Amino acid sequence: MNNINLKEIPYIDEIGTITENYDSSRAIKEYKTCIEREQQENKVVASLREAIIKSGLKNGMTISFHHHFRNGDYVINMVMDEIAKIGIKDLTLAASSLIDIHKPLIEHIKNGVIRRIETSGIRGELAEEISKGLMDIPVVFRSHGGRAYVIETGKLKIDVAFLGAPSCDPFGNANGYSRGNDKGVTCGSLGYAKLDAQYANKVVIITDNIVSFPNAPFGIPESDVDYIVEVEAIGDPNGIMSGATRYTQNPKELLIAKTAASVIEASGYFKEGFSIQLGTGGASLATARFLREKMLQKEIYASFALGGITGQIVELFEEGLIKRILDVQSFDLDAAKSLKNNRFHQQISSSYYASPGNEGSAVNQLDIVILSALEVDVDFNVNVLTGSDGVIRGAIGGHSDTAAGASISIITCPLTRGRIATIVDHVNTVVTPGKTVDIVVTEQGIAVNPLRETLKQSLIRAGLPVYSIHELKDRGEKIVGKAEPIEYTDKIVGIVTYRDGSVIDVIRQVKTDK
Repeated sequence: MNNINLKEIPYIDEIGTITENYDSSRAIKEYKTCIEREQQENKVVASLREAIIKSGLKNGMTISFHHHFRNGDYVINMVMDEIAKIGIKDLTLAASSLIDIHKPLIEHIKNGVIRRIETSGIRGELAEEISKGLMDIPVVFRSHGGRAYVIETGKLKIDVAFLGAPSCDPFGNANGYSRGNDKGVTCGSLGYAKLDAQYANKVVIITDNIVSFPNAPFGIPESDVDYIVEVEAIGDPNGIMSGATRYTQNPKELLIAKTAASVIEASGYFKEGFSIQLGTGGASLATARFLREKMLQKEIYASFALGGITGQIVELFEEGLIKRILDVQSFDLDAAKSLKNNRFHQQISSSYYASPGNEGSAVNQLDIVILSALEVDVDFNVNVLTGSDGVIRGAIGGHSDTAAGASISIITCPLTRGRIATIVDHVNTVVTPGKTVDIVVTEQGIAVNPLRETLKQSLIRAGLPVYSIHELKDRGEKIVGKAEPIEYTDKIVGIVTYRDGSVIDVIRQVKTDK
């Protein structure tokens, strides 16, 4: 400093501290000083138990995990078992999503280790038990964007984040794939983990592959990491690609996909530089192969694809039909490998993906999103969370986020599923409000939201089979009849929130014969 008089500078006190126009609300955690970091050789600790104790985890705190390993995840069960052995209880579990493999959490709930859960979705036996009234406090369900929003605003404060990483150097630079070798599991993007690492008070990276410094490129920087634990295995590679991202050979789903591609072509949004996201259902994924034909025929190229990325999107990218990929979650191994190898395949955080509090949220740049549904009602409300029996069976994911952000949201679903009509008078659980849904595509016709009359006329002019939503509902009911109403108790087991944090529905305990 060259003879500067601090008293002459506005907003600076006598020791050089800025005193005004400074917003400290986004000061996430207390970072160590340079001297403290120099004294620390690396962040690797000897055991998971040591990391938990050093993190300062106490009764009643909030812990978080990511779900990028999907049904191959070993981390959540491993950490929760160790926490239980230590004797810590009354925790809030704020995992980005929970899947079949997390069945062991049932015992941790019964034993009082877990008191509350906040998540995007729950599947398997854990979901069934919660639907039957396992927990005293209702589960709070949030979209991916909604979860990011409450973390950013401090409404959901994470005390300790336990984050699995397929590679990490001794100082904490972590990524979702290995550098230069195929050791261990590969999950691709760490989009949900990135946000937890940024905002949690303490961050523990759990890895089975410690590599030399610097582990670049990285999904999580060392500045966000406090401790590192090396374990034998963090997950099963075969569990990453599971049911929700299957390739379909179902003739009904293929017909829906072909129709959806024709809807896109006729919508007015199918033009040079359009952007797209595909959901994880069989029909929505299959739409990519039919859209490819139309893109080649008309020589139309997409500017970017967004969201959970699959091999189908990667194929279009590598063929040159999509110029960029913005990846918050790699849904299969092809997508994970592409993230590692392709310069223009970029991993993004859940905030950048879909937070309503982020002015630069990528969902707001979407032209078209293709989404699946368990059921749709005559007001175009969509349910992707509870089954026809009222049991929790799915996840909100980015459904409501992308439907709100995209210029056109298309829901693909069969007219009937088994002996149940998909289009109903009122959905069991409102997840995505009808005002954000534009088109419903079934194998027996298309319905367009009355709010989009111009879009409806475009589809009619293209010769597509357009009906009212009530006509499609009647068609389905003529095939399978009306379903018997579900019997519930008065107990609320789940609270469904919209992306801005407002409550839009509740899930009640289903009655059982017991």
